[in-house]
Amino acid sequence: MKVTHNCTKVMIEWPNVTVSSHQDAGLTPEELQKSKCILGFIPVVYYSALLCVGVPVNILTAVALTRLACRTKKTLYYYLLAVTGSDILSQLFIIFVGFLLETAVFHREVPALLLRSVSAAEFAANHASIWSTVPLTVDRYVALCHPLLHRQISYPARARRIIAAVMALALASGVPFFWWSDMWRNSHPPTRLDTVLIWTHITIIYFLPCSIFLVLNSLIIRTLRARRRPDHDDRRPRSAPPGRMGKTTAMLLAVTSVFSVLWAPRTVVLIYHLYVASVHRDWRIHLAYDLSNMLAMLNTAVNFFLYCFVSKPFRGTVRDILLLRAGPLYSGRGLPEQQQHNNNASLSSLYNTKRSQRDSTPASPQRAVARHTSLIQVQLCPRDTAAASGSGVASALCGPTEGEQ
Repeated sequence: MKVTHNCTKVMIEWPNVTVSSHQDAGLTPEELQKSKCILGFIPVVYYSALLCVGVPVNILTAVALTRLACRTKKTLYYYLLAVTGSDILSQLFIIFVGFLLETAVFHREVPALLLRSVSAAEFAANHASIWSTVPLTVDRYVALCHPLLHRQISYPARARRIIAAVMALALASGVPFFWWSDMWRNSHPPTRLDTVLIWTHITIIYFLPCSIFLVLNSLIIRTLRARRRPDHDDRRPRSAPPGRMGKTTAMLLAVTSVFSVLWAPRTVVLIYHLYVASVHRDWRIHLAYDLSNMLAMLNTAVNFFLYCFVSKPFRGTVRDILLLRAGPLYSGRGLPEQQQHNNNASLSSLYNTKRSQRDSTPASPQRAVARHTSLIQVQLCPRDTAAASGSGVASALCGPTEGEQ
């Protein structure tokens, strides 16, 4: 995603005036029609402040999420860690390299091959930052709507493979944008290649992920509302979570909602530039494009504050890091989730094997008669059976006998 500006060469300048004057002598018609940036050095200050704040808080977020992931072995923290890493890449490639170095420092007077290579890297980081949220949304949907399936398929090793696949696809999707044109400096109308690249870009970064977020979040909210109904409690499986919005679901809805709001203006401006007015010629579209890019880049630095507002474990881990305290190695939940799942599966298989062996072995007549007699005694008087056998289980269940009272 290119957020380069030509604001660094001018201060506050208003739209071009077509009336000729002595100051316009020697300028070509294309230069007279070129839109001016009226923001001056505001983008330079804004992006510098965003970089100085965003990178440290994202690094702090990555350290905290790494601790939580190692401590709890929950796939949620692995997906959030991928989102944070992608945001750091976006800040480094788009803000630091693409804008501050290329535009503000070198005024884009660098080789064209380097410009296009950085452009492809910017788009790849941008796509990775957005699409790393999609596996998180899918994981939360499966956890809330299909809890039994989530226990079988969700574990850290699989989460890491999914994250690696998403990152690889995001890097590959940035290659076609090697040919992305500079909207601020190209005076010609958008070509067919520009149209294809713009529609591909806004589909990848906005329309497709927002459609996934809308559908899955709607299903999550619908499931939670259905579980709140009194007539639904009897039909709800025991493994299903309660019908209330937890902190994890609230965090997911906050992250996806903030993304949808912050990236919507840039999508609208790109479509407007494509079919109505060009950024190069209309100062209003130029201004709208600059402001929409600034708003979109804000999304790379707000997740830390959302996590702190929603998640108490995250706040506690951040506090431990800032105070240079080492947190507990494991949480109070005991074994990690995947290890508990493996142990439960082993115990279940062992129980099924013992039971099949017992059912397949023919019992002797004396053993069958003894088993039948013990069942009759339990049904008639479980306390006497418990007293005769010396076991306190039936006595504990049925309460004290009349002599004991």
